[in-house]
Amino acid sequence: MKTNFRKKAIVTGCAGFVGSTLVDKLLDLNYQIIGIDNLSTGQKAFLDNAFTNTNFKFIKCDLLNLNRLKKIFRSSNIVFHFAANADVRYGYKHPYKDLEQNTIVTYNVLESMRENHINNIVFCSTGSVYGEPKKFPTPEHYNFPLQTSFYGASKLAGESLIQAYCESYGFKCWIFRFVSILGNRYTHGHVYDFCKQLFNNSNYLKVLGNGNQKKSYLHVDDCINAIIHSVKKSKKKINIFNLGTNEYITVKQSIRIICDYLKVKPRFYFMGGKRGWIGDSPFIFLDTKKIRSLGWNPKFTIKESIKQTTAYLINNKWIFKKRK
Repeated sequence: MKTNFRKKAIVTGCAGFVGSTLVDKLLDLNYQIIGIDNLSTGQKAFLDNAFTNTNFKFIKCDLLNLNRLKKIFRSSNIVFHFAANADVRYGYKHPYKDLEQNTIVTYNVLESMRENHINNIVFCSTGSVYGEPKKFPTPEHYNFPLQTSFYGASKLAGESLIQAYCESYGFKCWIFRFVSILGNRYTHGHVYDFCKQLFNNSNYLKVLGNGNQKKSYLHVDDCINAIIHSVKKSKKKINIFNLGTNEYITVKQSIRIICDYLKVKPRFYFMGGKRGWIGDSPFIFLDTKKIRSLGWNPKFTIKESIKQTTAYLINNKWIFKKRK
């Protein structure tokens, strides 16, 4: 089954960290893009480069507006669905938000595609769908354990809907289960939280959990390159890939990299046990043999990704300002 579509793409969540990086990459590849974002968490500044390109059109729209979405989706060939609520930490405080922003919105995207005869979808999922597995690194075919976060559960529901549409309506999909992503335009996560604290007070650092949580990370450029590469290379109707590196580090090791880069020596205050928050998986490490078999390999180590992200935050402290 060959991938053969004209380069007309829709990117949801186009003003987000990963979505805006994808937009820049697709524009470099001469795609015509309709970018959709409600700007609730996305930053319009991330699209400054895209706005200078005549192949890019931005539409501010809430993906819960199905009727409007169906009209926007006309005359496109592939959808990169990257819009989501990624607030894993506080999911238990507002469970409906994950259902609404990650699952119902995915249904709306799929229905808009069906009505407009768009058959190709790239979906940004998460390694959190594996819950707390017993096997490491965790492969794509691993049996799913109990879900531990509303975010992971809502993303898994989105994956299931996409697969059902593929079987029922002849769609083709690429589903990517990420580890945490780092790099330029990074706006949330552990490096953001630690840097924000240290910029305000370099003598004190509060850490959720005991610091022994083991995590894997991937640079956003490696992430986008993997997605583009697999869309070109993979030929199945349903394609599911883990994305990550062949390494992991502890939170304590990550803190050390950040503090060494900032040249600070704060006192650490660890809060809690092996989990940083409800739904936090204490060990995330994904098997990436499948995506590597297509000829992709990451260029950045985790240490390089953390250092570059820290440098970006130093030079872009406006990221920490409250949105108006």
